[in-house]
Amino acid sequence: MKYHANEIEAKWQQYWAKNQTFVATQPSAEIPNAFEVQKPKYYVLDMFPYPSGAGLHVGHPLGYIASDIVARFKRHKGFNVLHPQGYDSFGLPAEQYAIQTGQHPEKTTRENIARYREQLDRIGFSFDWSREVQTSNPDYYKHTQWIFIQLFNSWYNKSTDKAEDISALITIFEMAGNATIQAVCDDDVEIFFPSDWSFYSDEKKQQILLKYRLAYLAETEVNWCPALGTVLANDEIVNGVSERGGHSVIRKKMTQWSMRISAYAERLLQGLETIDWSESIKESQRNWIGKSVGATVNFTMQDTEGSIAVFTTRPDTIFGVTFITLAPEHELVAQITSETQKEAVEKYIESTSKRSERERMADVKTISGVFTGAYAKHPFTGEPIPVWIGDYVLAGYGTGAVMAVPCGDERDYAFANFFKGQDGMPEIKNIFNQDISTEAYSSKEGFQLVNSDFLNGLGYKDGTQKAIEALERINRGKGKTNYRLRDAVFSRQRYWGEPFPVYYVNGLPQMIDAKYLPIILPEVEKYLPTEDGQPPLGNATTWAWDSVNNKVVSNDLINSNSDLSSRAQSRDSDATIFPLELNTMPGWAGSSWYWMRYMDAHNENELASADAIKYWENVDLYIGGSEHATGHLLYARFWNKFLKDKGYAPTEEPFKKLINQGMILGMSAFVFRITINVELESGESIEELLILDEKYLSNKSFAGQYYIDEDGSFRVKLEGFLFEKYGKTKKYIYGQSQAIHVDVSLVNSSEELDEEGFKKWRTDYQSAFFLRDDKGRLNVIREVGKMSKSKYNVVNPDDICNDYGADTLRLYEMFLGPLEQAKPWNTAGITGVYSFLKKLWRLYFDDNGLIVANDVPTPEMYKSLHKTIKKVTEDIENFSFNTSVSQFMICVNELATLKCNHRKILEPLAIIISPYAPHIAEELWSQLGHEGSISTVAFPICEEKYLVESEKEYPVSFNGKMRFTIKLPLDLSVAQIQEIVLADERTIKQLEGKTPNKIIIVPGKIINLVG
Repeated sequence: MKYHANEIEAKWQQYWAKNQTFVATQPSAEIPNAFEVQKPKYYVLDMFPYPSGAGLHVGHPLGYIASDIVARFKRHKGFNVLHPQGYDSFGLPAEQYAIQTGQHPEKTTRENIARYREQLDRIGFSFDWSREVQTSNPDYYKHTQWIFIQLFNSWYNKSTDKAEDISALITIFEMAGNATIQAVCDDDVEIFFPSDWSFYSDEKKQQILLKYRLAYLAETEVNWCPALGTVLANDEIVNGVSERGGHSVIRKKMTQWSMRISAYAERLLQGLETIDWSESIKESQRNWIGKSVGATVNFTMQDTEGSIAVFTTRPDTIFGVTFITLAPEHELVAQITSETQKEAVEKYIESTSKRSERERMADVKTISGVFTGAYAKHPFTGEPIPVWIGDYVLAGYGTGAVMAVPCGDERDYAFANFFKGQDGMPEIKNIFNQDISTEAYSSKEGFQLVNSDFLNGLGYKDGTQKAIEALERINRGKGKTNYRLRDAVFSRQRYWGEPFPVYYVNGLPQMIDAKYLPIILPEVEKYLPTEDGQPPLGNATTWAWDSVNNKVVSNDLINSNSDLSSRAQSRDSDATIFPLELNTMPGWAGSSWYWMRYMDAHNENELASADAIKYWENVDLYIGGSEHATGHLLYARFWNKFLKDKGYAPTEEPFKKLINQGMILGMSAFVFRITINVELESGESIEELLILDEKYLSNKSFAGQYYIDEDGSFRVKLEGFLFEKYGKTKKYIYGQSQAIHVDVSLVNSSEELDEEGFKKWRTDYQSAFFLRDDKGRLNVIREVGKMSKSKYNVVNPDDICNDYGADTLRLYEMFLGPLEQAKPWNTAGITGVYSFLKKLWRLYFDDNGLIVANDVPTPEMYKSLHKTIKKVTEDIENFSFNTSVSQFMICVNELATLKCNHRKILEPLAIIISPYAPHIAEELWSQLGHEGSISTVAFPICEEKYLVESEKEYPVSFNGKMRFTIKLPLDLSVAQIQEIVLADERTIKQLEGKTPNKIIIVPGKIINLVG
């Protein structure tokens, strides 16, 4: 009976689907003692996949396989396992495809999801598909819209350190104004008293409340991508261009929805200490949050109105301030710039607007800036301090201004020396009793302050405290804790995203009542922005809100005086039809709470029932890529903390343990091309393409080096070819060598290119000349890198499943190496794993069928089994999956050598391999005569008695040299061991009739006969 992987896998995948094998049990408060008798829960989750049109490649399932092993193991251990799956189905790629083809994103997304589902099912994951969610489904984004409304109707109370309902804030305003309230709000909030509040118009009150709401509308510096027609988050920009398409990104101000995530900065920071995440991910979030303790200092302008607020972590260096640098986007720049500097400043602002914030933060080498021509006054001495602008200062961090102390900061030191001697750059002031002739003194230790007035003689700690006290005394600054974390822009100028549940009255946002949700994405004729620059929803003809009948209606019904583009509305008090928000929510909206929806995926009225949330609590194990460290993982923690404040989430943190799987790398293949310009005698010029074997390259670099022949063989062979083709020519002009990707499917195991296949694939090379090696082959160059469609190095898991089976794929991906590490894919290595499964199968079957017997196993058989049970249990609990696969192979080899076909060994063996190779395990279990699925059978327990060694194979040495080994019981005494060894024929032969002078015996270790 042979092992037919595809038949077995199809059979059991159908069984699992039909019998809903992996559906998690949902306890209910309506059933008495339901929670008490329920199995312990375990919630394991993979990061939401985006269903791209390309489908899965073999790198994608790595984390899914690991989480599936844990989920299956926990079921064997008696847990009620929730292991759901769904799709983060809103996204820019589907919209871009819609723009190109006119096809609705919903259609392409639906087709892509069907393809993903087919591939995921083929690999045999134990997902609870009954809980599948898609963020683009109205029954899902209805709740995303509801969360947005809760955020809009909330403020952050510093006194209670939590979000509270906006009604409580209004009550405080009515009773006491805002002078003493401890709230997170905009920096430009004006102080008012109860009497003021009572006289404010309703519009004025709404405008003030927007400065406190956790979801608010404000003019914000954003990353604008003209080519994509939308705002991008920082994590959507790579190396200064859009991650999608590689388009340029500029900074500009736009009125946008934002989330006041900054209110949660300290809780996000402290929460990292309570969760089991890798230190690298925690450190990424700590750096992104960027907590720093210092002071704000106000520098008044010398000749103009206004002042510059600066945050500094070194107030002790206040007397070393040499200049001030503003971010190019700082609101004061235009106001304070002198006429003589205006042109230079404007030119500089334009050039820096083309660089993203991340690019500016990462670029520590480039020094650039412009003097504004303005001066501020030192808060203590009153002396003039020149004001510059420089792109190393960011408008969104701190106050968008820095007080530059070159003697104590390397970047300020470099900036001052770079512009030394120019107008507006004074000599560097030294305030330390240290030498700064070659570099800044940036340490906080080992110095005393000099040239610092009342701070002279002090160090960092005392100087900081005294400086803050002095600033507060003269009302020119105060101590402050600052965070780099900025509020998250929440608007996108896209079509394919969640619509906001917002309409506008007199230009101010109003929330649609939650009972009328969802507000469904409208149909549009075009997915591009409108001709007047509005987002794609501006193309919708039915996108207005009837506030009387509470429904979406035609835009034609809006009062003709309305102006949708400015979100304005006629001030006619009788108006009832209002414009809806034209932006959509960002891609991270739906993924910021989805783990809660899985707890109760079909609840029409709530995110999830209180019972379900209480039972499942949060995710026990979360697996996904580290690239989400400062995006999804931060936003998800923020939303979870907010939902806890509002009583909807039971825990502070959504994910107890996080594992970041490494990347499976592709083996890219390259050939090299050279363009040769052939000038004929007739004067005609012809371009030839040459594809050459790598042996002809003098430089193996992919940087496009000029060819330099060393022995002339290349030139002789090539010019001979050209002469045959064209006859006598004037000259040949050789271009540069250029590496071009080759589809890896066109390369055989000997690294040789299939030339005919290559020509069919790349028809533009059909007439190219292929210069082969001496054996007539054209060999490729290999490079290990990211697996991607653009590099033509993608391996489709369907092909592996077709050829070897899903269990082979699952085992091989785990066998490649530790889960967290990157590792290269090599299809050639998969045959070894496939052979292992066939060897496993042969323990149970021969050509005639099942050979399992009820005989009593030998101690060696028990030892091999229980050694494997122990190892696999420990490995799964420690997420060391690769070493489990190695142990399986060792065990099967041992049992095969022992000719084991014993039921008491082979039944538990099928169970312990089940999490890794579930299809073959199910079939073995069924063939052994069991009903139902193996998936919930109790996992075998290691019995240590079988691991106790009863014998020891001793090395027997003569004068320190080992001559043979002998296996002896471990309970023998020294005298017994000596008697046996001396009587052994091999000992007698070695001694040649002599009596040893000394016999050294260490029980359980060594035997050494001396002399």
